[in-house]
Amino acid sequence: MPKVGMQPIRRSQLIAATLEAVDQVGMSDASIAYIARLAGVSNGIISHYFQDKNGLLEATMRHLMQALSEAVHARYRLLREDTPQARLRAIIDGNFDETQVSGPAMKTWLAFWASSMHQPSLRRLQRVNDQRLYSNLCGQFRRVLPQPQARAAARGMAALIDGLWLRGALSGESFDTRQAAQIAYDYLDLQLAKAETALS
Repeated sequence: MPKVGMQPIRRSQLIAATLEAVDQVGMSDASIAYIARLAGVSNGIISHYFQDKNGLLEATMRHLMQALSEAVHARYRLLREDTPQARLRAIIDGNFDETQVSGPAMKTWLAFWASSMHQPSLRRLQRVNDQRLYSNLCGQFRRVLPQPQARAAARGMAALIDGLWLRGALSGESFDTRQAAQIAYDYLDLQLAKAETALS
């Protein structure tokens, strides 16, 4: 009989091993046996907690998405003023947080995106992630722009964040998150300038 409290520990251990395995050999070669070996557990333990490799990838992605949410909210808590610009910068910075741009995280995100095109459960999870980013951006832009412009600005910002992240992940070099954030800030400032022009 498993010890009380072992389930969250085991799940965390297996998620960490999945990130490590994808970083080392890629998703296609990160077999259940390979991940189990890294975690120091039997193959059956993975089946017990996650059913199969897709279940483990889904749990790993939920872990990364939770880390992303926490990174954004941690920045919200540090804000000195509750303005759309400050909140939008916090969203940008959260998306380039270390939890999202480490080698294991980037490789796992890329593997997830590829797999989500073929697996319905992963596709649903990807839609949730996309909608969350768009909704958070739109909510802040809506504070200063009319709804149609707010939606357009949010779509543009979401595409820019994803594009900058993707270029960083595929560059093969160290990801310059400061430069990426600055490009996103510049876009943000352009959108906010439109709002000021409309009001003047």
